[in-house]
Amino acid sequence: MKACVLVLGLGLALVLTVCAARSPYQAVLQHSRIRGRLQGPNVCAMQQIKGTDKKYFTNCKQWYHRKICGKPTVITYECCPGYEKIPGEKGCPAALPLVNIYNTLGVVGASTTQMYTDRAKLREEIEGPGSFTFFAPSNEAWAALPTEILDALVSNVNIELLNALHYHMVNRRLTSEELRHGSSFASMYQDFHVHIHHYSNGIVTVNCARLIKPDQHATNGIVHVVDRVITAVSNNVHTLIDVDEDLETLRTAIAATGLTAMLEEEGQYTIFAPTDEAFEKIPQETLNRILGDPVALKDLLNYHILKHMHCAESIVSGTPMETLQGTVLEVGCDGDQMTLNGKAIITKKDQLGTNGVIHYINELLIPDSAKTLLELAEGSAVATATKLFVEAGLSPHLTGSEPLTMLAPLNDAFKGSVTMTPGIKKLMTNHIVKEQLSSKALYHGQELETLGGLKLRVFVYRNSLCIENACIAAHDKTGRYASMFTVDKVLAPPMGTIMDVLKADDRFSLLVGAIQTAGITELLNQQGALTFFAPTNDAFNALPRPELNKLLRNHQELTGVLRYHLGEGMLVSGGVGSHTRVQPLQGEKLELGVRNYTVYVNKVPVADADLMATNGVVHAINSIIRPLPPKVEREQADGPAAPLRSAASSRADSKSFRNDDLFQKVIRSRSSRTMNQSQ
Repeated sequence: MKACVLVLGLGLALVLTVCAARSPYQAVLQHSRIRGRLQGPNVCAMQQIKGTDKKYFTNCKQWYHRKICGKPTVITYECCPGYEKIPGEKGCPAALPLVNIYNTLGVVGASTTQMYTDRAKLREEIEGPGSFTFFAPSNEAWAALPTEILDALVSNVNIELLNALHYHMVNRRLTSEELRHGSSFASMYQDFHVHIHHYSNGIVTVNCARLIKPDQHATNGIVHVVDRVITAVSNNVHTLIDVDEDLETLRTAIAATGLTAMLEEEGQYTIFAPTDEAFEKIPQETLNRILGDPVALKDLLNYHILKHMHCAESIVSGTPMETLQGTVLEVGCDGDQMTLNGKAIITKKDQLGTNGVIHYINELLIPDSAKTLLELAEGSAVATATKLFVEAGLSPHLTGSEPLTMLAPLNDAFKGSVTMTPGIKKLMTNHIVKEQLSSKALYHGQELETLGGLKLRVFVYRNSLCIENACIAAHDKTGRYASMFTVDKVLAPPMGTIMDVLKADDRFSLLVGAIQTAGITELLNQQGALTFFAPTNDAFNALPRPELNKLLRNHQELTGVLRYHLGEGMLVSGGVGSHTRVQPLQGEKLELGVRNYTVYVNKVPVADADLMATNGVVHAINSIIRPLPPKVEREQADGPAAPLRSAASSRADSKSFRNDDLFQKVIRSRSSRTMNQSQ
């Protein structure tokens, strides 16, 4: 963010813009000033988490959401840093008087630190000449220190307490602008460094302690009040892991994958370290498989390491963060608890090393890239399909190392309970493709061979990607050897031509006769790609009897009507968006749209979509399609067209699919078509 000042050069027509970069903290402070300006000069709006003493300068997002770490906040108004109130006057018009650091500690909420500087004989130093930065623990920070640690400090004030206070000091003046992300400064305790992180949300930390009152100026330096007592950091993150008894399995895994050197080098890592307890929660078979697979194990470990360092105090809302494995973790918080992917599994926070920070977790995070196909399915919204795959005896394929792609229908794609039969087993086998695919590499007209030996076609539309009648409804999941595509419907593989589909379905008996009368049987049997909006018997019977008889007697007119119902190219229901147009074999273009998960063609609803054929697709309609009036707007008269089943929210509408007993109908249809072909 930049603060810009316009400067007019004397005698010049040019206007120069001088922009000075502001730190994220200064940007948030400025926002807080703007929000507090109605309360008077130099007033800052603060957000305080209800029921706690924690306060934050407010940014735009927090201001409007009124939440921090998922907890509601109340707005309070306080003097901005460096200002104070004057009785009887509005706001904070007076600048705080500049005094030495010792006296400054007493007026900025760090009186306990001031008291301990007296005890440790540090007062003379911070009252005298020099220029210091003092990261001063607040009164609450000292009160939160474990009793045994505090007792050890105050029982040896000349050494332990003095050293602890000197570690909070730097022998130079450092404003918040100079506390840049990833920087470190030698402290006044044996030159041990303090480590600074300045986050984009305006939070600044020193050794993971949050600066709650930055930039309190003094005559001989500057005070930044922090929310905890900090301790010296001398070991890298690998050394911290190496000496912890609760991380034995993690330590072994790191050594096995060769990550030791990386964790010993300079860096700014965040490690979510699974404890031995976390590893023990994983099924032994799964754990042994991953530990015995160097590629999967390295992916698993890298999935626990972020590319950038994040102290717990830097998190005020859920944020996706990139891991070394290449995918993201949702790092967030719920009150005082830090969360991963929405779960509060972090048991110990902010174990700081010289090259990063460690947060302990009690659950192992397994990335998709380390999972088998069955594990990918078990972690997704495809429980019904997963159960059927297992019942069909396909587990060896789902747990092995074959390169495969599972086409897993969403739970909503199934109607009622499904009983395993030989036919359903065959159908589930055809939901697994014989190679590992990425949806990004699929192309229109591509054929995919299934384990059942069938060829499935790929259709690419403007806003959807479909395999036969089923369209991809979520991002790919790519496992160790295989991938999973989540699809919105149960696949209905083609088992015959369009004519075979019509003959096998009693609803189309009148249409079959009309086709034979019109002489276009061969057209519907030959190779090609057609979309047939097929009138059912109900559609013909809805016509006035004289009109129907006239139509059936006039072969030329009948042919024209049927060809108007035949579109060029294959269009499954998932490829229909608002204002989709299809060119029929005869006549003006057909107007298609979707409303409430039902496809409409020239205002006529599709009663049963996606009856797949080897040379096209059939959509059953209960009315004859008629041309729209001239100059009709490209919007269905039934209302604005809503997008067809969004990928994630696809819900099976009984009119869009094959009714309840989907599997049984598919099997019966296959048997009937086979008989027709043999005849």
